[in-house]
Amino acid sequence: MGKLLAILGLGLLMAVHEAGHFLVARVFKMRVLKFSIGFGPVLWSKKPKGSSTTYQIALLPFLAYVQIAGMNPNEEIDPDDKESYANASWHARFLTILAGPVANYLLAVVAVFFLMLAVGRGEIDGLKVGALDPKGSATAAHVQVDDEVRAIGGKQVHDWEEMRGQIQSHRGEEIDIVVRRGSEDVKLRVTPSKDEGRIGIGPKEIRRPVTVGVAAKIAAVQPAESAAEMLKGFWRIITRKEKAELRGPVGIVSEASSHIDKSVEEGVSFFAALSIYLCVFNLLPFPALDGGRVAFLLYEFVARRRPNALVEARVHMVGLLALLALFLPLFFMEIWKLFVKS
Repeated sequence: MGKLLAILGLGLLMAVHEAGHFLVARVFKMRVLKFSIGFGPVLWSKKPKGSSTTYQIALLPFLAYVQIAGMNPNEEIDPDDKESYANASWHARFLTILAGPVANYLLAVVAVFFLMLAVGRGEIDGLKVGALDPKGSATAAHVQVDDEVRAIGGKQVHDWEEMRGQIQSHRGEEIDIVVRRGSEDVKLRVTPSKDEGRIGIGPKEIRRPVTVGVAAKIAAVQPAESAAEMLKGFWRIITRKEKAELRGPVGIVSEASSHIDKSVEEGVSFFAALSIYLCVFNLLPFPALDGGRVAFLLYEFVARRRPNALVEARVHMVGLLALLALFLPLFFMEIWKLFVKS
């Protein structure tokens, strides 16, 4: 069930992205020829009477797309066709391209808002242990959920940041950990991992109800902070300070499924974060992405003339081939791992 919900959730994020493009294109009277949820063999399609748009659902729900008249430079474009993307004003084309990532961002804002109203705001409950890594040294040392950490390596700790620093200063060394269990202090021995300096514990969270105003404030701030962190992450990858962890659709579905299986809250939080990721990723100024198209539109705005349509199309094609060369092998590798595991 978790995997099915994960697939549907991923399809929803893609559909919302394309719906952003679609709705803004229609606001500016552009002719949308096709709105497809999924790709590959078509399972269902319908063209409403009097509409220029064919709506369809395809077999593989990992992508969605809209086909707007006049976006393909190989089309014959009638200069008098007022419903063509090619003949639309600069601001109409700019907002149409920007609408996809913005739709993903707004979806995350709405999801966070209703999640806060439903479950409240999470706050760390002092130094109480709320999660244990089954493979961590804390589990091996018999640390238990609800234990309250008092001291690490003979030094009293007062918050998680101080505790993290104390643990990481003893990487690979066996040290004492004192926890409050019930009404007594218990001394145990743990060994932080050599690479990351972790013992495999996480804080316990308590949930406090919030008002509509507080939920709205959190929904306004949290997605923006997440987007900023993702941009910093991309920069660290570009500058080779951090290694990229690539996942294809199968990997994303698997991770989403594990979050959904834990709780509805975990699942919604994961998809809200993924929606922000899709927004940020699509706005990167890389050919074939929305950010690549925005870059050409900004050139047009500054230079006061349009770039050569065929040159732009070729640049985007190269970008698309590069993305396919990166993600298709990853996709097939994930499929292969599934067969090997089974």
